[in-house]
Amino acid sequence: MTLPSVRILPLEILYNRSRTVLGSLGEFLTRGIIIVALLEVTFVSRSNAETPVEHGRYLVEALAACGNCHTPRGPNGPELMKYLAGGEHIKHQDFNAVSSNITPDPETGVGTWTDTQLFEAIREGRRPDGSLIGPAMPSQSYRALADDDVNAIVDYLRTVPAVRNPVVEKSQYDFALPASWGPSVGVLTAPPKDDKIAYGAYLAGSVARCMVCHTRHDTRETTVGAGGTPFYGPWGISVAANITPSGIGDWTDAEIEQAIRTGVARDGHKLFPPMPFTYYSHIAATDMEALIAYLRSLPVSESIVSR
Repeated sequence: MTLPSVRILPLEILYNRSRTVLGSLGEFLTRGIIIVALLEVTFVSRSNAETPVEHGRYLVEALAACGNCHTPRGPNGPELMKYLAGGEHIKHQDFNAVSSNITPDPETGVGTWTDTQLFEAIREGRRPDGSLIGPAMPSQSYRALADDDVNAIVDYLRTVPAVRNPVVEKSQYDFALPASWGPSVGVLTAPPKDDKIAYGAYLAGSVARCMVCHTRHDTRETTVGAGGTPFYGPWGISVAANITPSGIGDWTDAEIEQAIRTGVARDGHKLFPPMPFTYYSHIAATDMEALIAYLRSLPVSESIVSR
């Protein structure tokens, strides 16, 4: 078994036509060229010899897709010379977040933060100065990350090139942030990988955060995986799909995997961001199997219409 470790390279992709995930939005993009970040795969052994840095790289550049928010985008796509250097705007219906520089630059990034401070920023959602990190940082999901995974992410972030990129804009929220995201989390371990559903739930919930986007949180009843959350960006508005068995239950495993890895639905239409398909394209085969097994196990739930 091999585990993909990746680096980001630019690639021009020519496409004929893309459509929104909402039929009512109709066809949004016309024929053209999109410059995207494509992940070039190299392989490291997924064994006991795998180093924490290698594992952290896999998490950051595949499952957790940190660059999807922390690498700024220009008119031609991700600015690869500013990998993980922040400044990207993440727009939601009730906030406009600006991602931070998480490279080791000592002045504009996290170069002066200790390993413990980085760990707490990821796990607890709190900066060294005590301020709370707001959305779109998925702090509530990351509170369930295993200690080994958080430590591996910290180890890898120490190795990425330091990029000086002052991020002066502040995130704006239409609501008050809480005092904290909860009491300090104790020692956590990931579920065993041979329990595919439990491990898949861990990947979909805490690591890849599928359920954050595909669950609507502003309704009276929270239905996990039923979709309906709107996202705003240069593409217009995209709405998270229902990924419970009522939404994709008749899809084959191969069709689900294709949608996750390539952003192409079973009927061939192109899915829209913010789902980080170029990152997810390099999820390890065994992890993909666990993710799909978990999605198959979700209760059947009808889609929640945006309102």
